[in-house]
Amino acid sequence: MAPRCFIIRHGETEWSLNGRHTGLTDLPLTANGEKRIQATGKALVGNDRLVVPKKLVHVFVSPRHRAQRTLELLELGCRGRMPWNEQHKPENQGVIRTEAEVEVTEAIREWDYGDYEGLTSKQIQEQRAERGEGPWNIWTDGCPGGESPEDVIRRLDALIDEIKNKYQRPAFENPDDPKGDVLVVAHGHILRAFAMRWTGKPLNETTLILEAGGIGTLSYEHHNIDEPAVILGGQFVVE
Repeated sequence: MAPRCFIIRHGETEWSLNGRHTGLTDLPLTANGEKRIQATGKALVGNDRLVVPKKLVHVFVSPRHRAQRTLELLELGCRGRMPWNEQHKPENQGVIRTEAEVEVTEAIREWDYGDYEGLTSKQIQEQRAERGEGPWNIWTDGCPGGESPEDVIRRLDALIDEIKNKYQRPAFENPDDPKGDVLVVAHGHILRAFAMRWTGKPLNETTLILEAGGIGTLSYEHHNIDEPAVILGGQFVVE
């Protein structure tokens, strides 16, 4: 099997529940969001499940607490400490199931919404209409006071190149090595953009959805690192 890249959107927050754009604002998961992520971990993480911890070679996580808490609740069984919790002792985490290192990176923080932070899509469209501006599409227009699509593409392309060449190319070159899967825990818009850039597509063609707490699967066709693909049926949300 070709190595895979799992993209996991953080669990539900009050703003994701209400459709408010949440970039730099750091909100906790709701109680329901935590329960759903725990259920996802039990259902989809394990030696006979979708995400096999012993096959993971690296884990990337956003700097936002809601993403980091999501990773904790999945209970991968990482040997090392979580970077944001130096007081956490690995032996208190339970069974060690993976040697993968956890790395916090700005490359997968959520899109900087700038002036649109905290607003719903409806509110954004209403404000633009009042100012005589046209309809808004984040994939082509970006966010005033925040990031453009080109800004997002630059940081995602650099990370995708690192994942493919540093962590997954060795798995193609050494098929006897069981490791090669990568886990990315982040946010809705940035992960949808990540999936598009994984396959080299422009963001203005984005038609993908990843719900709060959902897991998507990216990999390669024909066991060829030069043929990146999205695995259909690869999103899972456990209620």
